[in-house]
Amino acid sequence: MKLGVVAAAGAALLLLAAAAQPRALAGVQPGLWELAGAPGAAQPVRRCIADVAALAQHEHDRRTCTRVVISEDGDSTVIHYTCAGGGFGRATMTVLTPRSLRIEVQGISSDLPFNYILQARRVGNCQGH
Repeated sequence: MKLGVVAAAGAALLLLAAAAQPRALAGVQPGLWELAGAPGAAQPVRRCIADVAALAQHEHDRRTCTRVVISEDGDSTVIHYTCAGGGFGRATMTVLTPRSLRIEVQGISSDLPFNYILQARRVGNCQGH
């Protein structure tokens, strides 16, 4: 019986960790973000972002993924994510200013490894907001 309670408590903690906004990103606002450095993109990509931590899973941006904050240190946070149907990644997000981030990402997508650095900057509000 005690083992079941411990397992349930551990699962609840993992859910809370996944849902929590990293402290390092607390001063960073959602909105329209421009991302430079993605492989194959000749020009920076603009995306409307409601949850800044979601930028950690840029490689899997259209997938349903579970994110967990692995560590935080001042203006930096490390997020690991796993996606339904396969694929995972790890991102180190560093806040340069409240409108500028450096995102180092690596993982597996479509059974192939990826590893690159994104420069992200907030360029305004999303249309209709």
